[in-house]
Amino acid sequence: MISVLVVDDSATVRRVLSEGLNRTGDIRVVGVAPDPYVARERIVELNPDVITLDVEMPRMDGISFLAKLMQHRPMPVVVISSLTPAGSEEAMRAFQLGAVDVLCKPGSAYDVGDAVPRLARAIRAAAAARCRGPRRLPLPAVTKPALAIPTPAASSLHRTSDKVLALGASTGGTEALREVLADLPGDTPGTVIVQHMPPMFTASFAQSLNRTSRLQVSEAKGGEPLLPGLAYVAPGGYHLVVVRTGAHYQVELRDGPEVHFQRPAVDVTFLSVAKSAGANAVGVLLTGMGSDGAAGLKAMRAAGAHTIAQDEASCVVFGMPKAAIDLGAAAEIVPLSLIAGRISQALRRIAV
Repeated sequence: MISVLVVDDSATVRRVLSEGLNRTGDIRVVGVAPDPYVARERIVELNPDVITLDVEMPRMDGISFLAKLMQHRPMPVVVISSLTPAGSEEAMRAFQLGAVDVLCKPGSAYDVGDAVPRLARAIRAAAAARCRGPRRLPLPAVTKPALAIPTPAASSLHRTSDKVLALGASTGGTEALREVLADLPGDTPGTVIVQHMPPMFTASFAQSLNRTSRLQVSEAKGGEPLLPGLAYVAPGGYHLVVVRTGAHYQVELRDGPEVHFQRPAVDVTFLSVAKSAGANAVGVLLTGMGSDGAAGLKAMRAAGAHTIAQDEASCVVFGMPKAAIDLGAAAEIVPLSLIAGRISQALRRIAV
């Protein structure tokens, strides 16, 4: 049984979340708190496995409390943030401070019950996670000039990407992806990134990756050609696929059903890369709960691509990589700190 402390200033939210989570069978809300000061006392008293933490609260906001908590008593935290531009920036800060996951807060307190299934999955992932606390952000290796992202019509002015790099991650993946991209060279072939994340949060995530990477990273809009030095993050709410159009690969967005409870799903992207790029691709599956990406990585390997899974010791949650390894989908099992180097080696070996 996973014990949870719910921290939220709304009595309605505390009641609805407690009732919903207690009905799951494997999660038990052992206490609630209306603000961080009460939460501090409840943590000492109840020693919960996981905390759900609202951002906007009186006396102290959730992000400030998270920073103090991770400094003095690191533990699994799921942050609940509003779906706004300000909320998306708070979400990125929460991940950097060590939150295991960040979920959208419904617009009305009375809609909170609809979020319980997704929150329950996040709590299960948090309970299984290695709590690493705040991460020191890598500094960008170069100062990049502003670059207009080329459109398909302008693609003839650029050298097309004859190789594709596909990265997938979930729980713990925001910081893992940040570390991998920070170590990749600026001429890395066209790259696609899938991180399980709500709509609007992905734009801020792409911007944060762009600040610490030699690559130009942006949220995919659909229709972009994959070119060397460019990386696209799948937007929340859409699947990202890679298609071959003439001499280049192109990114397209699809509005379809969730796969593994996710949209975007890593499997959808990896399967499209297997079909479109075959042996001219490298696929990497990073930390995450569940099995999304395992079947897609296996399809990529069967198509001749080089495939990499993050090793257990460096994962926050060893779910998705383990599922891929169990399927025989990974040609290599690599610690996070070495993955960028192995990607570059594998890309250099591809003869096109």
